Amino acid sequence: MSELFSRSTAGVYAIAPTPFLADGAVDYVSLDRLIEFYNESGVDGLTVLGQLGEAPKLSSEEAVRIATRFVKRTTFPIIVGASSSGFAGMRALTAAVMDAGAAGVMIAPPVSLRTDDQVVGYYAGASAAIGSKTPFVIQDYPLTFSVVMTPQVIRRIALENDNALMLKHEDWPGLDKITTLREYEADGSMPRLSILCGNGGLFLDFEIERGADGAMTGYCFPEMLVDTVALAAAGSRDAAHDLFDAHLPLIRYEQQPGIGLGVRKYVLQRRGVLASATQRSPAGRMTEATRAEVDYLLERLSHHDSRAAVLRKQQR
Repeated sequence: MSELFSRSTAGVYAIAPTPFLADGAVDYVSLDRLIEFYNESGVDGLTVLGQLGEAPKLSSEEAVRIATRFVKRTTFPIIVGASSSGFAGMRALTAAVMDAGAAGVMIAPPVSLRTDDQVVGYYAGASAAIGSKTPFVIQDYPLTFSVVMTPQVIRRIALENDNALMLKHEDWPGLDKITTLREYEADGSMPRLSILCGNGGLFLDFEIERGADGAMTGYCFPEMLVDTVALAAAGSRDAAHDLFDAHLPLIRYEQQPGIGLGVRKYVLQRRGVLASATQRSPAGRMTEATRAEVDYLLERLSHHDSRAAVLRKQQR
């Protein structure tokens, strides 16, 4: 197992978008700038080639090249999305990125799974495909994948696969699920899983209080996620909630289905990280009205967090 990725992993693992040029080609110049941005943001790790990294729109060669670039230009752990309905592609991508130095992979269930036994069986097959020495993250996101994993199912996956070390918790409502999993851990009925929370960070403030170890999401101000997790860990509850609450309107706006990634990329463009907010086709398009609303949210945020103030000085 990788020393960089364990059952006690904590902090913030940012979900990285994939930058594209206007013609849809991968923008490697912006990719390098994005990597430097994360290097300076204080995150503890990165997850690349996830759904919001537009992984399904990449060729296998592009996916390996992008993941390798992240690994080679950072000093923290890189987790690579390797989800697939079949195991051959998952096996090949996992072998390539682990050889390049990735810390582990993240696996989401295919949308075709419906029963508990099917879900547990799928993860057993995935674990065997990637190899028992390769750590993996269980991605639990029923809002996107339409696959419901109860705490009991997650416990079964953890008990049957020693290389399942982390849960990316994205259920909603899901606070009680975190509590239940920590109770299982406390009574010895399941091994500990690191729990990092996604779903845009919508409930991060309370998820940490319920026992989550941090965040794994792609919000356009990862520094805020880092600060919120640190304040909570230090026992500064009100300060953590105050900072989180200031960002919540933008977090909510960014989480809209269909346009959320466009909003995220647009803000990163406004921050000088990405040259373009382009998504690879097929993709939705942000309207002028949407951009104006995001600009308004950034303006309001700047009154509470100075990191948003510099955006007002940049040209769109």
